[in-house]
Amino acid sequence: MRKNGGMHSGRPFSDRRWLLPFLASLSVSAVLFLATIFGPFSPHHTEDPESLDITTITGAEDSFEYTLHLKKKSMEDRHFHLEIEAPRIAYLITGTKGDSQRMRRALQAIYHPRNQYILHLDLEAPPRERIDLAMYVRSDPVFGLVENVHVIAKANLVTYRGPTMIACTLHAIAMLLRGNLKWDWFINLSASDYPLMTQDDILHVFFFFAKRPQFH
Repeated sequence: MRKNGGMHSGRPFSDRRWLLPFLASLSVSAVLFLATIFGPFSPHHTEDPESLDITTITGAEDSFEYTLHLKKKSMEDRHFHLEIEAPRIAYLITGTKGDSQRMRRALQAIYHPRNQYILHLDLEAPPRERIDLAMYVRSDPVFGLVENVHVIAKANLVTYRGPTMIACTLHAIAMLLRGNLKWDWFINLSASDYPLMTQDDILHVFFFFAKRPQFH
């Protein structure tokens, strides 16, 4: 009886096979608990008021500096545009025999004190007509004061179907360059041409193109 009772009432903790799974479960639980408190999932790390305040202040300073930069750039652009002068146009008005009156009409229609004008009557026009055109330009008080209207004394042969017209145009450009005259655009007209816009409007259009610099 004593022997049997001793066998059934033996040590309850003699079998330790349960100890390893228990310790493993305890370790995993402890790791998860510590990770919840101190790990990347902690609410203290997801939202830091101090870091948000610094970010907000830094963004405000950057925005303020950017606004000042834009205002400074706008003032520089405005100053740059004020320094740009209105453009000057050089006109070549060509004609042949019997075109002196129409050349005068075209000159009066497109005249502006800022521009330069060169008048050319080809070899088919008689010398008297060329002299009358030169006397007309010389006798005009405005032309004489500004001195921006020039008559080519030595006429060129122009056939209007070959390189002679190009040679006449190059001759006029050479006169402008040789005289150190100020001009930005060159326009070639004939005595039969007549403008549909005033010179102020034309100069305004060219000024719009001249005041568009590329900033980097």
